[in-house]
Amino acid sequence: QEQLVESGGGLVQPGGSLTLSCAASGITFSRYDMHWYRQAPGKERELVASITTSGETNYADDVKGRFTISRDNAKNTVDLQSPSLKPEDTAVYYCNAVRVLSLRSRLTYWGQGTQVTVSS
Repeated sequence: QEQLVESGGGLVQPGGSLTLSCAASGITFSRYDMHWYRQAPGKERELVASITTSGETNYADDVKGRFTISRDNAKNTVDLQSPSLKPEDTAVYYCNAVRVLSLRSRLTYWGQGTQVTVSS
């Protein structure tokens, strides 16, 4: 069975740090591009950060310079970190795995989502 399990969410003070971790099982992790999405109340789901199978990273403009995505293929995990959160970072964060099988076919799996609340 293919599964993504997230941890690290919770209540954080403004200016506090964030470390989210996503553990994958049942997939050949090293073959998957990994992504973090988030969805704030009343907003559409947005892509926060991505890391490819080769380690290339990309970030949304509103988190660039504040968030870091990383992966550990030996542990089958992908992390999302920030040293300083803002209230507007409050959202449900989702881990996403995508494997490109061909130019026209891919596999996609989603984590269950974890709540991050940035508030004093």
